[in-house]
Amino acid sequence: MTATEPVFAYLGPAGTYTDEAARAFAARLGIDEPQLLECASFDEVFDSVDRGKCEFGVVAKENSLEGSVTATLDNFAFKSPATILGEQVVDIHHCLVLHPDAKLEDVTCVASHAQGLAQCRRFLAERLPGRATVTTSSTAESARLALENPHVAGIANAFAAELYGARVAERDIEDHFGNQTLFALIGRQGHPPVFRGDKYKTSLALFLQVDRAGTLNMILSEFAYAGINLSMIQSRPTKQALGDYMFFIEFKEDANSLPVQTALNCLRLKLREVKVLGSYPVA
Repeated sequence: MTATEPVFAYLGPAGTYTDEAARAFAARLGIDEPQLLECASFDEVFDSVDRGKCEFGVVAKENSLEGSVTATLDNFAFKSPATILGEQVVDIHHCLVLHPDAKLEDVTCVASHAQGLAQCRRFLAERLPGRATVTTSSTAESARLALENPHVAGIANAFAAELYGARVAERDIEDHFGNQTLFALIGRQGHPPVFRGDKYKTSLALFLQVDRAGTLNMILSEFAYAGINLSMIQSRPTKQALGDYMFFIEFKEDANSLPVQTALNCLRLKLREVKVLGSYPVA
């Protein structure tokens, strides 16, 4: 590891799925042992990138079960000028982790992040009925608690269990298979591209001049005229007034292509702001 290697900010503690995603991004950049900056929230990840404390940040963008991560969307829309440089899909496989010497019958309490507990309800009802549950700040924190107390079981990934020295008692305990989270690699505004690909995705944040009938239809029409097929559209409150919304839009096209530039230029004449969050290879 050299002093010139980039630093990756991520949502800690060590062993979270965001940590896993950060290491995956680093591996794609040819970095085997990345320098990692642990952050307490996605807000702190964005702030670390914007203030130049690190070159890259890794944030969760969307989960296949829970949908978009609103903390990430709000940072892109209202707080940060950071740009999306790439995306990485991480398969979410929850494990029941125990103290190395503990058995299942020793468990009196199950600890994990709220989503970890919610996504393993069936397993807990069948295998650990009646046990108390405790919400932790992350799934990785639950692995640390399990190591400290033989009566506590954690719900975390196998990476966290190995990192903290806990034992994986059961694997793939989630209720729904196919659970995946899409993570974004972010950099400061103007950061050059770091990945190349055959297919690209572009993410936008669109802010209206005024809220009037037909505005959404007008936006969609500009993309339809340009032959651009949208893959995601989502409204979010602007936090200015009740009923005042903006839109996030994604499509699988390069922002530098002529049809996309034409559509964006037309929208800039009609909207208050068209914010390009990034144009990057599809995961």
